[in-house]
Amino acid sequence: MPERRSRVLLQHMVEDIPDTTLPANWVDFNLTAFSQDKTLWDYQQRALQNALKALWKYYEDFADYQPGEDLKTNTDRKRQLWQWYQDNGLREEFSLDLSRRNHRLAALLQEYYEAEGDRLPYEHFINRMGFWMATGSGKTLVIVKLIELLARLIRREEIPPCDILFLTHRDDLIEQLKRHVQEFNRAQSNLRIVLRNLRDYATVKRETNSLFHEQEVTVFYYRSDNLSDEQKEKIIDFRNYDNDGRWYILLDEAHKGDREESKRQHLYSILSRNGFLFNFSATFTDP
Repeated sequence: MPERRSRVLLQHMVEDIPDTTLPANWVDFNLTAFSQDKTLWDYQQRALQNALKALWKYYEDFADYQPGEDLKTNTDRKRQLWQWYQDNGLREEFSLDLSRRNHRLAALLQEYYEAEGDRLPYEHFINRMGFWMATGSGKTLVIVKLIELLARLIRREEIPPCDILFLTHRDDLIEQLKRHVQEFNRAQSNLRIVLRNLRDYATVKRETNSLFHEQEVTVFYYRSDNLSDEQKEKIIDFRNYDNDGRWYILLDEAHKGDREESKRQHLYSILSRNGFLFNFSATFTDP
């Protein structure tokens, strides 16, 4: 079979949006500063600027986010984003053929998405963006800064108050995130990122807010390869953390393509179906 070649579309689409189009609430961020010893390079700042434009397009231009809005509004945003892609030259057929998925996965997908015959329209999964960043390019700095931007946009009621989840497939990458967050926090005076294991989700939701909760953002983390549709010792059932699909998921190294990983990719989409999925990787294989 011929190899499917990836095309970069969203980057070009958002770069065509003039910087002056975005309101002040979407642009008055310091994209350079990280810590006392680290600042972001131009290419890292451009990645964040493009992310802001994409989120503005989705949460304001398509349908201006309003606190307490109906989930149908998000469905309409997905439809408009899919149409925007098509208006910008997307012609490929990306709908999922359920008849080619195993019965269990097909049934699972249909619990959360409405099928058209034997196919799931790709617009169900369109609320995502990808960051192509090579190893050693400072990807973790961009991830932490994106968390900051999401937290500040939530605080300004520009985007929904979805919970934030960081997923990656290696423990050392989780430890790397922790080190960068500690360094970031030491340089901040009005925002502190608090990392919590996803297994503590129910406990965190029951906890009484601290005196400084308005200056804190909780970010959950877990091993992406330990997320499944069943519960075992280390494996967790995603249903226990579904949160009605209201997650901003930051997925690090999302390029693996084995069969089990392909199933998990759909679980990440389900969890973020009413939020947004941010993929970070040097290479991508989307199932």
